[in-house]
Amino acid sequence: MKKPDLHCHCHHHHRTGHVTSAFDGLLFLAVTFVVVAAVGGLGAAADSSADDAAAMLAIKQSLSPPPPGWTDPDPCNWPHIVCSEDRRVNRIQIGHQSLSGALPPTSLQTLTQLERLELQWNNLTGPFPTLAGLSSLQVVMISNNQLTSLPPDCFTGLTSLRSLDLDNNPFSAWQIPDALQDSSSLQNFSANSANISGQLPGFFGPDAFPGLVTLHLAFNSLQGELPGSLSGSQIESFWVNGQRAVYNQLGGKIDVIANMTSLKELWLHSNGFSGPLPDLSGLKVLESLNLRDNAFTGPVSLTALGALKVVNLSNNFFQGPMPEFNSSVAVDSVADSNSFCLPKPGACDPRVDVLLQVLESMDYPRKFAESWKGNNPCEDWFGISCSGENVSIVNFEQMGLNGTISPAFAQIASLQRLLLAGNNFTGTIPEELTGLTGLIQLDVSNNQLYGKIPAFRSNVMVKVDGNADIGKAKGSTAAANGPSSEANGEDAQSRKRRSKSAAVVAVVLSVIGGIFVLFFICLLAFCLYNRKQKRLSQVQSPNAMVIHPRHSGSDNDSVKITVAGSSVSVGAVSEGRTHHPSGESRDIQMVEAGNMVISIQVLRNVTENFSSRNILGQGGFGTVYKGELHDGTMIAVKRMESGVVAEKGLSEFKSEIAVLTKVRHRHLVALLGYCIDGNERLLVYEYMPQGTLSRHLFNWAEEGLKPLGWTKRLTIALDVARGVEYLHGLAHQSFIHRDLKPSNILLGDDMRAKVADFGLVRLAPVGKGSVETRIAGTFGYLAPEYAVTGRVTTKVDVFSFGVILMEIITGRKALDESQPEESMHLVTWFRRMQLNKETFDKAIDPALDLDDETRTSISTVAELAGHCCAREPYQRPDMGHAVNVLSSLVEIWKPTEANSDDFYSIDLEMSLPQVLKKWQAYEGRGNLESSSSSLLPSFDNTQMSIPTRPYGFADSFTSADGR
Repeated sequence: MKKPDLHCHCHHHHRTGHVTSAFDGLLFLAVTFVVVAAVGGLGAAADSSADDAAAMLAIKQSLSPPPPGWTDPDPCNWPHIVCSEDRRVNRIQIGHQSLSGALPPTSLQTLTQLERLELQWNNLTGPFPTLAGLSSLQVVMISNNQLTSLPPDCFTGLTSLRSLDLDNNPFSAWQIPDALQDSSSLQNFSANSANISGQLPGFFGPDAFPGLVTLHLAFNSLQGELPGSLSGSQIESFWVNGQRAVYNQLGGKIDVIANMTSLKELWLHSNGFSGPLPDLSGLKVLESLNLRDNAFTGPVSLTALGALKVVNLSNNFFQGPMPEFNSSVAVDSVADSNSFCLPKPGACDPRVDVLLQVLESMDYPRKFAESWKGNNPCEDWFGISCSGENVSIVNFEQMGLNGTISPAFAQIASLQRLLLAGNNFTGTIPEELTGLTGLIQLDVSNNQLYGKIPAFRSNVMVKVDGNADIGKAKGSTAAANGPSSEANGEDAQSRKRRSKSAAVVAVVLSVIGGIFVLFFICLLAFCLYNRKQKRLSQVQSPNAMVIHPRHSGSDNDSVKITVAGSSVSVGAVSEGRTHHPSGESRDIQMVEAGNMVISIQVLRNVTENFSSRNILGQGGFGTVYKGELHDGTMIAVKRMESGVVAEKGLSEFKSEIAVLTKVRHRHLVALLGYCIDGNERLLVYEYMPQGTLSRHLFNWAEEGLKPLGWTKRLTIALDVARGVEYLHGLAHQSFIHRDLKPSNILLGDDMRAKVADFGLVRLAPVGKGSVETRIAGTFGYLAPEYAVTGRVTTKVDVFSFGVILMEIITGRKALDESQPEESMHLVTWFRRMQLNKETFDKAIDPALDLDDETRTSISTVAELAGHCCAREPYQRPDMGHAVNVLSSLVEIWKPTEANSDDFYSIDLEMSLPQVLKKWQAYEGRGNLESSSSSLLPSFDNTQMSIPTRPYGFADSFTSADGR
């Protein structure tokens, strides 16, 4: 038997021991590494959680009072705080806790694991801290606080953000930063009333935010147009209504909306959007559409929107037939606040249909939509003249029109003259126009037309000069008629053509002497005809045209003021320079509808450089001066004090322009224009010669005036009520005046009243809610809830109106510090005096002549005044009720008995033609000659259709305000 090899065994054992020892060493090192790493990780986690705790403690200390229950040293144990397993703060959910204070500037940036931040509906103030780099943050809700600013980098690196809600914070003006594009998962972005300025960024489209569903940016100061990049987006709710920019609202066309096919809610109201609606038939799921208070034009076709539930179209310029919706669709009142041909659904007159087709190629310009009302184009339609009931002249000269000349003009079979000169028309002259058998003149000069001139009949005078490319194909140049520029020189064909041209020239030269005399005679006849047309052109438009200053005998030496729609439109001739009779020239800035900018030099001249002898009155924000234009028109110029322009006075200036360019009513003072020149801020109003109501109520004796009788006072109260009723509910938007008082009620020569001073006007809240503002107005007229809380509804104006009624009845001021303390405040004193008949009689103004009928009337008005000044807003009536009560007290019209000597009396034995002759004779007009006897219709009586001018204006001024 072989003995074991001990040596070998020992050797093997020795080698195994070495291996085991090495393995144990490696294991020890590995365990040591893991332990060290674990300890290090725990240390880092502990440090991070400690940082979170420190940040949360800083937040707690900044809040006053701190949220209830935040007493534990570990913030992860606080109510409304959610932490992860490693004690990192994931959620802060302290909305609706009535918290105040300003958050520390970097407190939130430390919370790197934060996923939800909910601070909404508190009273947090100061700058909001930055969120930059919080890559886990998914939801941010800070709406309805008093936060004053956002840091520039606030939204940088928020790569997980899905919802961002910033509504209703008084941030300083800011623009949506490009860094928001880091949040490509964003689904909801809401920043209503957040003071956003600038243009709506182009990155809200599907490329940057493919999942964006809600985009709410209402009540900001956005400008410009809707970006085309929104096309194809998945947005379901889109709000950009109520942008507050005074000079450049969000506007333009909304063609991009047609491709936002996921929309369920579209709110564009109270902006400056214009032009026709695009084809919205692709918006199959759209439920709510609000377009009111814009400047949309053209026909409306929304019948394809089967999901529609709510539609608001009021206060635009929509044309054509009124749309008809299913009974299940809630539709606002659109009949009297647009330009539909009929007040209810139904087909338009064929003449209206054709004229609207004509406008389609021009994108339905607003100036026509404002003027073309009703269903008869022969009733004072802008640019349209008729012979009988047939359209005979279309005069669109010098109107700045774009687009192409519509072939639809050919459908106006009775058309005699088509005048389109001085616009920006492109394209060609439609061949279809040659089929107009009655056409005698076509003037398309000074446009941008090209192509051949169609072959009109020989008796049609066609004027095409001033179109550089007329007679040429599109894109051709003058060089196209010159020698060939090919490298190889003229070819045989070119030489042949040139030879033919030379022959033609020779023939022309040989006969030109024979036709020279005939040409000269034709030229002379044309010049005489042209002079006649020039004279006629001054009156051919059915709109009022006034030469201002007084016509000096040349069309080139005048500034023409055209009254159209609801604005005064002034177009400067000869490049805006007016030559006055004295030979002096001065610059005139353009005053156009919706713009109304007036040169400071004009206002200096008409007020004699703001002479003190022209001062009409002084207020908290400036001085009002009287001025007289060259044509005798009186104006009132309100000049802001330079010290207040940069402060709150500037907001009043902007507010007044914003309101008065949107509202026009016979009982609201009309804004004619404004001026911004350096530090100068001026507003120009119609002149009210009898001054303020307070002058006639309280100061009549000192100023040598007669006291107002009760009937006058009643009429004035009704005028004011109607004006305020219009502001509250009948204007394009609902407004709250906030400063109704006798010194803001102005009187014309006929003692009819108009409400003035719109610097404190605020937009009324929708529905029954109220809106909080800084307290403004005049003590004595402030409603109690407004004076205490600053919250306003239209009922604060009703309260002020009640105070005015009390002043009208008593002749006493709302707040009279010369009275004993118990009688100082008119409202409380009046209520005491109303308790019995005897004391009430003593409260009536002694200047009034009282009889039983007057006492009864005063008693009714006193009762109305008491209701208007009720302590609670809901107890006060609306202004419509006040109008109804007062109008029932004003003298009711009754027909007088016919007098045999009255020229207007009707003898039933007379035939209608005999009666007509009698009326004409009474008017001194004689027989009206028919224009049909002449080749061209007569224009002699076009001025008969000019609307009545406002009170206090010269004969040369007219107004389109027919209300």
